[in-house]
Amino acid sequence: MKTARRIAFVLLALLAALALLGPLAGQDPRVQDLERVREWPSAAHWLGTDHLGRDQFTRLAAALRLSLGLALAAVAAAAVAGSALGLLAAWRGGWTERLLALFADAVMALPGLLLVLLMAAVAPGAFAPLYAGLALALWVEYFRVVRAASRSLLAGEPVQAARLLGFGPGYVVRRHLWPELAPLLATLAAFGAAGTVLALAALGFVGVGLQPPATELGLMLIELLPYWREAPWLLAPPVAALLALTTALMLLADRRMPQ
Repeated sequence: MKTARRIAFVLLALLAALALLGPLAGQDPRVQDLERVREWPSAAHWLGTDHLGRDQFTRLAAALRLSLGLALAAVAAAAVAGSALGLLAAWRGGWTERLLALFADAVMALPGLLLVLLMAAVAPGAFAPLYAGLALALWVEYFRVVRAASRSLLAGEPVQAARLLGFGPGYVVRRHLWPELAPLLATLAAFGAAGTVLALAALGFVGVGLQPPATELGLMLIELLPYWREAPWLLAPPVAALLALTTALMLLADRRMPQ
């Protein structure tokens, strides 16, 4: 497990460095130069140029920032909303829990990608509907896990003793619930980030996610796929980056799984 953890952190560090160093290369990922299309990697263009003469290194860096940033934002929103609602359901019980569970079941009845597509259809290519759709598809997992774990923890003797001693909800959550919930939430977050990156790439690849001039891994794949025979070195970096990113997140999630 230590080896898997090291691999995950090394991959994430390399990808983060690539994403952050992209602007320092001095190239604009949106600028086209039709006289320098599909060039080999060189000192001027570290990963070559694409079919429109755009610098591949800065485009890949921008795609990593956008894909990972949007995925982490969606996971954070889903984690906060789902955890809060799950804790509320377990704490209050009764009709509050039944209503929240019914709403969660209704969301779960629809496939996650279908929810994202429905939200994205409101404003095709816009960030906000896509972000809202991803968060809406993810929050149910946090709700179900936190609700189930909190119910058993709230019924335990330590929490019952804290309540009898007059400690408030804030103390109970901070001292008794959060230490037990944190590893579960970290695992869900890592899995959710990996799944969201893949979902974004899939939506971009089929042309229903973010739209040009946005730079996203799925968009890069669909733009470069027709040239894989003439210029395979252009398609390899986004494929490798997507594979490395999802592998690192999955390894990190596996590392955080409770034993």
